[in-house]
This record gives sequence, structure tokens and C-alpha cells, in this order.
Amino acid sequence: MQEPDELDFSKSIFSDEVLAWIAKENLWNIWVPQCFGGLEMSFSEGLEKLRSLAKMDGSLGWTVTLCSGANFFVGNLQKSVADDIFTNPERPVCFGGSGGVFGTAERDGDGYIISGTWKYATGAPYLTHFTLNAKIQENGKDIVQKDGTPMVRSFVLKKNQVEIIPDWETMGLKATATESFKVEKQWVHEKYSFVYNEVHRPHPIFKVHFSIFADLTLWVNYVGMAEHFLEESKKISGSTEPIRQLLAQVEIAGSLLMGYAAQIEKNVAQGDTFSEKFINKVHDEASKSVKLLSQAILGTYPSLGILASTESHVLNQIFRDYFTATQHHIFRKGTTSTRILKDIN
Repeated sequence: MQEPDELDFSKSIFSDEVLAWIAKENLWNIWVPQCFGGLEMSFSEGLEKLRSLAKMDGSLGWTVTLCSGANFFVGNLQKSVADDIFTNPERPVCFGGSGGVFGTAERDGDGYIISGTWKYATGAPYLTHFTLNAKIQENGKDIVQKDGTPMVRSFVLKKNQVEIIPDWETMGLKATATESFKVEKQWVHEKYSFVYNEVHRPHPIFKVHFSIFADLTLWVNYVGMAEHFLEESKKISGSTEPIRQLLAQVEIAGSLLMGYAAQIEKNVAQGDTFSEKFINKVHDEASKSVKLLSQAILGTYPSLGILASTESHVLNQIFRDYFTATQHHIFRKGTTSTRILKDIN
């Protein structure tokens, strides 16, 4: 088995060797309990691992983050379903899908008939199961909750129930293969549905509010990619002055992020709940940090010369990966972490 520094991460899709290494390291299962074959990392341990992967390669870090983050839903599944999927699988289990509500789930007996087209399924070709959110319907009409909003549930579908639409044509994060996917009238038993805020596992990681979990696991990718950009910039920059701001922002971001991780772990250990004020504070700090990292990279880039603009150079790839990642909706202007969560529950 090849070591990470011998693997080629520059392709537009991960090679069999890269996928074999990910499986060997059990990276899809960073958060999955050991009883289901996972690594059962603590929040801080998992974030450090994701940062190191993002520093190694943007597509690698991003794909493992999103797919391991989808495998995190093992905590929301009924035990019988989790056992069925994660116990002695034919191949390493890899969840992934879309956080948007782009389809419908029509009630049908003890299950649902699901149809729709969802965008942005990170790692689509690598997945064994797809997760999606759909509006619940009866007789073709949305079921409305007490607050007047449509009822939405999340579902897990097997890969053979899904049609992948190859439409990922971005400048960066190419190997994430973040394709769209389509589902046409696929029946799914109700036991394969879940909601993000209903947890069935007792492990500390599942007591972390999902909005906070999503914010920090993505935030750490920007830090890792910025750190990689910083290291490569040092190699070709003739002066420390152009990279001074970036160095400062990477150090500040890393310290702030891991400080929050430690605080969150302490809150969980003490049985504390997470207030909306705290959730939004974390989200705002993460959004601000990503903005400052972006500004620092843009401030550094003009001083690096034409080499950094050469498509085959690693700096150019990091630049393209990083700024493709900034287009994820979670940290874009006008979104709040609690609002994002409310949209899908």
C-alpha cells in the first residue's frame, strides 16, 4: 500500500490507489462508533485529521470531510438500519449527498416513493449510499407542519437507486466529483428516513449540535488549504513580508477553531445544551475567519510570480481548490447556521 506522499492527488477523479488508501485508513468512518467499524474519533481528533488531509490536498480533505460527515448520520439511524449498513459491508461504506430540499417523498404504505434531482453530492462516484432531503407528501400535496412550513425528512438510498448526473465543471476541487443525482419513483422503507436533531447513539460526538459540527468540519478545510498555500508560498517567495498576513491568519484561525472544539467537548461532557446565541457566534466567527483567510491569500498571490499561475504548479491548484470551496453556501453572505438547519428539518 502506497504512503500518502507517494499518491497522486492531482487527477480529476481519485485513482483506485487513493481510494484504497482512504479505505485502509478508514477515513470515511472518522466519526463512526467502533461498534460499527469506525474510528470513533473525538471532535478535536477528527478536526485535526481533516485539517491534515486538506493540507495534503484540497479535494482529499473536502471529500473525506463531506463523506465522513454524511457517515456521521449513523448516529441518526435506527440501530437495525445502522447494523444492516455498517456491519460487515461488501465494501467500505461511504455516504454522501445533498443538503438541499430538491425532491418529494410520497407516503406509500410503510415507506415513501422518492423523486427529484439534487445538486452537489460530493464524492458521487465513490459513494455506496446517497443521502437527501425531501418534502413529505400525501396524494401529491405537501404535508404542512404546525408552523406552516412543509414537512421535510432525510433519507438514505442505495447507490443503485440513484442516477448520477456528471455536471461538476468547476475550476477546482475537481476530484471531489461533486455531481448532481436523480431519483425516479424509488420506494424506500420509512426506517431509512431520519431527522438531523434526533439521535439514537449515546456517543459524545452525536451530542455536538449538527450546525456546529458542519461549521467546524468545513472551516478546518479552509485552514488546512490556506496552510498548504502558505508553505508552498514560502518556497518561491523571495521575502517573508508578502506572506506575513497569511501566516498570522492561519495561526489565528487554527487557534480559534481548536479553542471552540475544546469548549464544545467540555460542554458535551458537562451535559450542557447549545444555545442559538452560541451556535450563531461560532458560525459568525467561522465565516469571518474564512473571509480573512481569503483576503490574506489574495494579498499574497500577486507577489508569487507567474509560477503560481501555471496550471501544473501546486500553488495554482491550491488557489483553485480554495476559492472553489469558498462557494459553499454555508459561509456565504446572508446565511446563518441555525437558518440552514431549520431549512432541512
